[in-house]
Amino acid sequence: MVKQFNFRRTFAAACMGMLLFGVVIITLGSMLPSLVTKFQLDEIKAGTLTALLPSGILVGSLVFGPIVDRYSYKYLLITCVVLIMIGIEGIAFTENMQVLHFSIFSIGLGGGAINGGTNALVADISNSNPSRQSANLSLLGVFFGVGALGMPSLLGLLSESFTNYHILAVIGLVLILPILFFTFTKFPQPKQARSIPLKNILGMIKDTSLLLLGLILFFQSGVEGIVNNWVTLFLQTDANFLPEDALYVLSLFILSLTITRILLAILLNFIRPYIILIISVLMVVIGTLCLIMPEVPAQEIFGLVLLGAGLAAGFPVILGYASALYPKSSGTVFSLIFVIALAGNILLNFMMGIFAHNQGVGVFTKLLLICAVCLIVVLLITLNKISSKIKI
Repeated sequence: MVKQFNFRRTFAAACMGMLLFGVVIITLGSMLPSLVTKFQLDEIKAGTLTALLPSGILVGSLVFGPIVDRYSYKYLLITCVVLIMIGIEGIAFTENMQVLHFSIFSIGLGGGAINGGTNALVADISNSNPSRQSANLSLLGVFFGVGALGMPSLLGLLSESFTNYHILAVIGLVLILPILFFTFTKFPQPKQARSIPLKNILGMIKDTSLLLLGLILFFQSGVEGIVNNWVTLFLQTDANFLPEDALYVLSLFILSLTITRILLAILLNFIRPYIILIISVLMVVIGTLCLIMPEVPAQEIFGLVLLGAGLAAGFPVILGYASALYPKSSGTVFSLIFVIALAGNILLNFMMGIFAHNQGVGVFTKLLLICAVCLIVVLLITLNKISSKIKI
């Protein structure tokens, strides 16, 4: 394939898209208190809203792969930003519940597709140098953290002068800039002249190596999800943290994950990815044990910082392995991988809700430990399985 794109500009486009996904993930949580007040939502209606975002992300993750393999990236990324813009402006201006539902689903749909698309894009433009592939994917993940941390910070900074809805409306208009950037950026040509045959997709679904990689991210994504959604409540109820302190610790968790991905972008050039993965999973176990042991605030904080650092390598390295297994169909493969990962996020959060209802929020650490042990077992099995197929 003849190179017809500028690596730095194309990588910058991917990073811009990933930053938007960070904004997408945090938008609903940042706006939910305002939406509850505006629409007079009870717990059930608020729960319906929070279910729409991951549902949209799941659909977006499912469809992006075949699209980028067949039609490449430009129009997918532009369409995703338009969907996110429509959703953000819908939340900012609507007085109608149905429109609100559509807006949140639209944000999730665009966000899920742009997350998968940007990861596949970086894998594609880095495939000529496999040693850099996981490092570049890790650097891409940094921009997710920037978006996720930046959105609540921006709302907090400007909330004294403007309403959250006015701030959100302006953010929606600013999205015209990435649309223009994507429009005038060259992307790699499609890898498939025709649609991928159904038998090839079925072959991927039956590929044990690929499913094992997906299973690692099933537990990885599940751990990230239950930490993001439940740790503040756990810290308040079981560790006697004040609400504002619990939110501060959650921010440290996200910051730790983000900073570690910056470091991984360097370390993965010198250390074999499988070694990084093994160390990372051990950090997840140790971080979880810090949360289980007798409640000492400094220990709880250290445990969550360690958890964030330990979770940083999972997606970049596993996606690098998946791309190496199917270099000509990386988009479709990433769709499958992300759907499995999201299934883990949704299922484990659902299980956490049931366990918390029956046994209390303290079960949070037990579920984390079970997931961490599962990560170790599945990782060792997977590395042994794929080592004969690709360089790990």
